[in-house]
Amino acid sequence: MEWNKLVHGTAPHTPPAAFGTGDEVRVWYRILEQGKERFGQFEGIVIRCRGSGSSKTFTVRRVTHGEGVERVFPMDAKTISRIEVLRKGRVKRGRLYFLRTVIGKTRIAADESASGTEKPANAPSPSAPPIDAAPPAQNPPRAADAIEPVATRPSHKS
Repeated sequence: MEWNKLVHGTAPHTPPAAFGTGDEVRVWYRILEQGKERFGQFEGIVIRCRGSGSSKTFTVRRVTHGEGVERVFPMDAKTISRIEVLRKGRVKRGRLYFLRTVIGKTRIAADESASGTEKPANAPSPSAPPIDAAPPAQNPPRAADAIEPVATRPSHKS
């Protein structure tokens, strides 16, 4: 018998949700403890999707208490209950390993077309002041802010 069918079974597993690299997901997985079953959550950004068929896996990364945590999930694992896509991300790469070194910055743009809240092209941004508003008053420069010329050094050319 083929080892792949032995390990993964014969029934094809359908993907629980359509997601890709850069999406923010919440993975619900089963935890068996002392004969009891409970569900845990792992929420983060998908930094990698690899493989195909029954060997397909995806890696989810999150930062907890200032420490980065990554977890690899097999796509057809029976322990995964469901996958919720919280936010679609628009990325240009298939592997987002650079997120391991980025601290405190948002580097992935949200895909507005997926959420259905697209703004018209001519709509003003919410932070822009109204068109008929007066420009803010500028303070005159203070004497301490005046720039003094720097003394030049004599050239060493003879």
